[in-house]
Amino acid sequence: MNPYVRDRINRKLDTLSDERLYQILDYVEFLESKYAEKSAPVANVFTRFAEGVEDKLRAGGVAVSTVSETMGFLNKAMGVLNGVAQTTMTVAGDVVNAAKTAADQVGAPPPPSSAATTQPTTQPGTQPAPPSVPPPPPSAAA
Repeated sequence: MNPYVRDRINRKLDTLSDERLYQILDYVEFLESKYAEKSAPVANVFTRFAEGVEDKLRAGGVAVSTVSETMGFLNKAMGVLNGVAQTTMTVAGDVVNAAKTAADQVGAPPPPSSAATTQPTTQPGTQPAPPSVPPPPPSAAA
């Protein structure tokens, strides 16, 4: 859309009442259904829900001021829900990344150790760590 035309339309719309703005919305939706050159961007679930509520209120003959006030409250609630959804997606992404990292670490070969060439040091009064490989079982021939 041409930004100059959009700005000019917005300046004109700013002078009109909500009732006239709804008439313009109806006309724009009519023009879109007849002459749109491309499809409208898909709105998210919350926006589609809010627009459905708004359309039902308008079709039911609810006063324009009541519809406007209701939509203001609904938009605030949608903002909160969008924030919750974004936070949830971020946390879920963090959990997935942590799980992948843990899985990679478990499946990765152990880091090279110099313990095979040096004796482990122990503190006085403590037991040395058990060997990582269990000793072979005693033979039955003995």
